Amino acid sequence: MQTTAIMVIFGLIVLASIFVAPRRATVEGFFGGAGQEGRAPGLWTLVLSQVTTWIFARSLMNSAILGYFYGIWGVLAYAAYYGSFLTGGYVVGRLRAYGAGSVQDWLRDRFGSTGTTCYNLVIALRLLSEVFANLLVVGLIFSAALPELGFAREGSILLVAGLGLAYSAWGGLSAALRTDVLQMLVFLVVFAVAFVALITSPGFDIGAVLTAEGTSGAWNGQVLLLVAFLQVFSYPIHDPVMMDRGFLADRSTTRASFLHAFWISVLCILGFGFFGIEAALQGAAYEGELLGTWAQMFPAWVFTALMVSLLVSALSTLDSSLASSARLMVDELGMAPRSLAGGRMAMVGFMAAGAALTLWGNQSLFDAVAVSGTASLFLTPVIVAGLVMGLRVPVWAYTVSFVAAMAGAFGYFQRTVLFEETALADWHKYEQLLVICVVVLTVGFVSVLAGARRPT
Repeated sequence: MQTTAIMVIFGLIVLASIFVAPRRATVEGFFGGAGQEGRAPGLWTLVLSQVTTWIFARSLMNSAILGYFYGIWGVLAYAAYYGSFLTGGYVVGRLRAYGAGSVQDWLRDRFGSTGTTCYNLVIALRLLSEVFANLLVVGLIFSAALPELGFAREGSILLVAGLGLAYSAWGGLSAALRTDVLQMLVFLVVFAVAFVALITSPGFDIGAVLTAEGTSGAWNGQVLLLVAFLQVFSYPIHDPVMMDRGFLADRSTTRASFLHAFWISVLCILGFGFFGIEAALQGAAYEGELLGTWAQMFPAWVFTALMVSLLVSALSTLDSSLASSARLMVDELGMAPRSLAGGRMAMVGFMAAGAALTLWGNQSLFDAVAVSGTASLFLTPVIVAGLVMGLRVPVWAYTVSFVAAMAGAFGYFQRTVLFEETALADWHKYEQLLVICVVVLTVGFVSVLAGARRPT
């Protein structure tokens, strides 16, 4: 009954998303998000779209898992990444003040093809990780809901990938914006019901939740909070979904949309983290990314609401990631014609690659965040020196910062081998990540500031 309810509700949401997608697709709407009348999206369309594409399924699960292991510090660490709306909004404002129409425009003007090539490589990896991670959550949900079906994981991934691709490929960015509004409203209602049920349940103690240290202690959550502070400046800049939405409306509307998206997202992330903290406080065993744990802890209807929340957030992120991948491949890389067919081919390629990666052995949801966040660190010294301080940064310094960040990302991915013969071998992976981030930023700032000059 529970599984049937999840599938029926999610199916209705998919049908509703297809229904609200634009009936007639245009090239400008597909790549630029303009409505059928050619108007830019309004404030709350932007806000809801920003929020629903950033509190995606992977993020919700990460928040809950970090809350389970590290208590309130783990949840705060993940919520800190949502300061990206503040730093991202600031960067977008500065870029638009310079007359840039995208991050690539500014990098192209300062660093030529080297600037855009390095940046586009990082955001391509970011988009691929978004598709992969959200499909992975879908597979986890249905394998937990249908344990008797051996193909539940693979079948659900292929089904959701196909459905998401269907309406995304029809309308592109304009479809993503319109469906994001519907999906975010549904998410807020469903999640609010589950959250109220949690905080009004017998034995729930808000004081215990706000001081919880999780099953593994607070220390590594505190370390991760430091990592988030180091990455939060560059993190939004390497996210094309957020950056694309920074250039769709006028500057005042865009600025307000980032501010509203910040506080709404943080509240949602904190609220979802409470479910992980509560699981630890109740002494529940960790099962299947907490999905099995929740199935044992909560009434069937609360568990259903949580699963629907995760599925809706996965769907909303998939369509936005595909829209950004089409703009990347067509507008920035020129690998397909600027047509509906060209954009749709790019979407098919990214969805197929993301689905294929779900067959890969790594199931850690946070690793994708850590790797892409570390790779994005090359942007911090470049943006601080070039965009904030107004200095001219040479191409060689930009390249050194990029190589250091990519080496750091690869080093975290291969941390077992990297630290095998060092004193860091026995450190927790978040402590190792903190060391890597500090080294990457140090190399980046030294090279950039060594080469930077005041424009003549």
